[in-house]
Amino acid sequence: MKLFNSHKSSNTMDMTTGAIFPNIIRFTIPLIITGTLQLLYNAADIIVVGKFGSDTSLAAVSSTGALINLIVNVFMGLSIGASVLVSQSFGAGKLKEVSDAVHTSIAIALLSGVIVGLFGFFASRGMLELMDSPDDVIDLSALYVKIFFIGTPFNMLYNFGAAILRAVGDTKRPLYFLTLSGIVNVILNLVFVIIFNMDVAGVALATIISQAISAALVINCLVHTDGPVRLSFKKIRIHLADLKTIIGVGLPAGIQGSVFSISNVIIQSSINAFGSAVMGGNGAAANIEGFIYTAMNSVYQAAITFAGQNYGAKQFKRIKTVAFECIGIVSAVGIGLGLLALTFGHGLLSIYTDNQNEINFGLVRMNIICLTYFTCGLMDVMVGMLRGIGRSVIPTIDSILCVCGIRILWIFTIYAQYKASGVTDEEALRMLYISYPISWVIAAAIHTVCFLIFFRIAKNRAKRDEALTPAETTVESA
Repeated sequence: MKLFNSHKSSNTMDMTTGAIFPNIIRFTIPLIITGTLQLLYNAADIIVVGKFGSDTSLAAVSSTGALINLIVNVFMGLSIGASVLVSQSFGAGKLKEVSDAVHTSIAIALLSGVIVGLFGFFASRGMLELMDSPDDVIDLSALYVKIFFIGTPFNMLYNFGAAILRAVGDTKRPLYFLTLSGIVNVILNLVFVIIFNMDVAGVALATIISQAISAALVINCLVHTDGPVRLSFKKIRIHLADLKTIIGVGLPAGIQGSVFSISNVIIQSSINAFGSAVMGGNGAAANIEGFIYTAMNSVYQAAITFAGQNYGAKQFKRIKTVAFECIGIVSAVGIGLGLLALTFGHGLLSIYTDNQNEINFGLVRMNIICLTYFTCGLMDVMVGMLRGIGRSVIPTIDSILCVCGIRILWIFTIYAQYKASGVTDEEALRMLYISYPISWVIAAAIHTVCFLIFFRIAKNRAKRDEALTPAETTVESA
């Protein structure tokens, strides 16, 4: 009998036994809805300022995502390390290790939230200038980003707390918390922008208030929950062994996210050169695509957690099944939603803006991305499988070289030459956007090969450990 069985509740899930496919579906559906609600934060910002703000408000808000992600992602990646550590310890039935990981994770969330918030607040204007943000947009963009980063501690607390709950299979309660905070965000957007005429400052303020609510709810949940993930304020401190594991898994994930953002910042800088109409259309299209991505990303999170628990329990046959089923699910989700978004692309873009030029430029992007987005899901699932078995450095290196390297090389060579040949703006944008699917396909193939190699190594190592020491071995996190 597993050590944690006596502490199980309806909110947790033992992923080491039972049917895998229905459990993945049970796990991912609340995540998809939760991720959709998170996207509605930004969507509400963009829609409200696009409809009721100044002429350049849409471009100002929609063009900040790459910069925000660049600064936030290094530390946000640590929440992935926290999730892997908790899931592996939970799968192995080690209750004390789970508790230590929880309190270390919350301590890291608090510390990183303050650090990121301060850096983002003071560095944002200079970085927007480096991105060649147009003069008619940069003041509003800087204002939005500065206010956003004031709320970073709340953002970190929610994401780390939700990662802890996901690690033990609880994806429903984070959904409830985001539902409430999302409703508050939308209401405050309308109040601040329409009634008080606060423009981008209003939508930024609404966002951080809603983030504070979601953070308070998830912390309250951990304080009052039963079992090893229960949080005690008196026990919040950093355990060095756990910190090492969280950094070992999470820092490469964060670096990967930030390097991705560097390539996206370079792409955004190229887009900015076309002017505010292209910026607005690109931002609206990217926001729509975000709903597809969050559905695929939910399968990625399932891959991490299911692989992590089964790795802790040394259930290697189940790990392989998890990989196959996650690949099938993410392909179906990516292709289905991509085709749906493309079919209704004009109508969806018109929700964000009434400007026909912005809509046309948004469709240019969607025609390239929506048809190929499932390959991004395949790439992420294989990254999740690698991280679930404790291998985080390898997918980071692969991603930096295969995704970011290819995109940057593409922009400064093929795209630059093509644009200089005198093509129209639409043709140049198509050549820019095609760098995305090319990089996804190459990275997905390499991640798959790496997973097969390291899965076999982990399986053989476990067999050797079992033969040498029948007693319980420690959970490894390479």
